[in-house]
Amino acid sequence: MNNADRINSIEISEGVVIGLDIGGTTTKIVGFKNGKLLTEKLVQASDPVASAYGALGKFLRENCLKLAEVEEIRTTGVGSSAINGNLFDCPTRKVPEFNATGLGGLYVAGLERAVVVSMGTGTSIVYADQETTRHIIGSGVGGGTLLGLADRMLQVRDFATVAEMADHGSLENVDLTIGDISREAIGGLSANTTASNFGKVNDKARPDDLALGIVNLVFQSVGTASVLSARLAGVDQVVFTGNMVRVTQGRDTLKAFSVLYGIEMIVPERAEFATAIGAALHQREE
Repeated sequence: MNNADRINSIEISEGVVIGLDIGGTTTKIVGFKNGKLLTEKLVQASDPVASAYGALGKFLRENCLKLAEVEEIRTTGVGSSAINGNLFDCPTRKVPEFNATGLGGLYVAGLERAVVVSMGTGTSIVYADQETTRHIIGSGVGGGTLLGLADRMLQVRDFATVAEMADHGSLENVDLTIGDISREAIGGLSANTTASNFGKVNDKARPDDLALGIVNLVFQSVGTASVLSARLAGVDQVVFTGNMVRVTQGRDTLKAFSVLYGIEMIVPERAEFATAIGAALHQREE
């Protein structure tokens, strides 16, 4: 089933189809009505069940919908395991997270095939095309890594503050580059290519510099795994989704990887809601 078929299946639906991506503390919700993607919502709560119900309530109010209009709710994400039975007595079923990630990534990027990377607390990487989605590899490096390091090194505990600090930072006194260790290019790598993350950190490094170093470390690690996955899958386009893509300096790191390795790193609109969109698009397995 290709992307057009998936959308057509939504269009002929008599009611609203909702996709819920339930994380440990954050739930993202989207919906389709007559093939139109409705206004998405994001809700934070310490409990996944409370988060799911809260997201549904806000979504219905925001889009002026009645509960009776909802045909089906499709849940995914680590928090979906806490959902037993139907939500608000609406037909509810679980969608495998990797399938939702692949479907949603292709949809928001407008592609037929690609490697799709979901950057959340950790990172998952899948290959998706018109017919299938398959998991390639995962990594424990992700948003949890960024916040954990920022907490211990900077006493900062939120993405917005880390990103704001990183915006004023420099890697000059943090990362070791090819130019620091060689007078000549190595294997075609430019002088400003990272040779070692935090390999040059010294007493001159300011908190803002360290913040940028942490962001660079996380996104370069994920970028490297993504490039290898794309080459393994035989594609030259990688779609990045998840909450982490909101970090501007991280997107800049991915752009540099595009130039360095010749693989298009795509951060599409609605990237944060891609997995929820994929859940809504997912058709019941035969």
